[in-house]
Amino acid sequence: MITKLKFSTAVKSSKDILSFIRNFQTSGELFGNGDRNKIKLFDLNGKKINIKSFKIPNIINKVAYKYFRKSKARRSFEYATILLEKGIGTPQPIAFLENFNSLGLRDSYYASEHLVTELTYRELVEIPDYPDNENILRHFTKFTFDLHEKGVEFLDHSPGNTLIKKEGENQYNFFLVDLNRMNFHENMSFEQRMNNFSRLTPKKEMIAVMSNEYSKFYKNQTEAEIFEKMWQATSHFQEEFARKKRLKKKLKFWKS
Repeated sequence: MITKLKFSTAVKSSKDILSFIRNFQTSGELFGNGDRNKIKLFDLNGKKINIKSFKIPNIINKVAYKYFRKSKARRSFEYATILLEKGIGTPQPIAFLENFNSLGLRDSYYASEHLVTELTYRELVEIPDYPDNENILRHFTKFTFDLHEKGVEFLDHSPGNTLIKKEGENQYNFFLVDLNRMNFHENMSFEQRMNNFSRLTPKKEMIAVMSNEYSKFYKNQTEAEIFEKMWQATSHFQEEFARKKRLKKKLKFWKS
């Protein structure tokens, strides 16, 4: 077996982190349900870190991740480093580890700082009367606009992947997680920008607030054009999501 391992330059306790990963199955505190990827929390010199163990890939991806593509763990580490260099919030990356066998990638891990925050974008969708809801939504929209201005297309820009932390009176900081799917551009087109909002909410009233706020900073289109395109992208995503859900239900019925 071949192991590839890389640490952040800020890491001082590499032996401890390597031990956490090697003993991942029998140690650590489970965080979340672990349905696909499993995340566990560890104490590193009084500081909480989390380590994600990615789902073991199928045979095609085992080969692809060995010869043709970077693993999700490696991409998470590298993209977090890029985001921080661009001044974009994300938990501090610590390390990634990949284990390869003769077939390809066997398993992989990504370690990062564990951030405790008040909420995610999901709460804004599910709790309409969440305190300061609209103000947070507008700050989030400005945060997303800044991502776009810096050429960051976060392909998993969905409700659970932005952590939100309150800092002072009516001020909020945002941190991206689940980073392994991103594109980086010199400039992002209007269509790319609007499509990047498609996964966030099915609620038209939230799209209205976000399009209004986005129009304050993006002067290439009117607020009405921004709303129309953002809602169109959202509707298309929701329709595709519902279609796939129906298809899965039918396949499950046929198999039973």
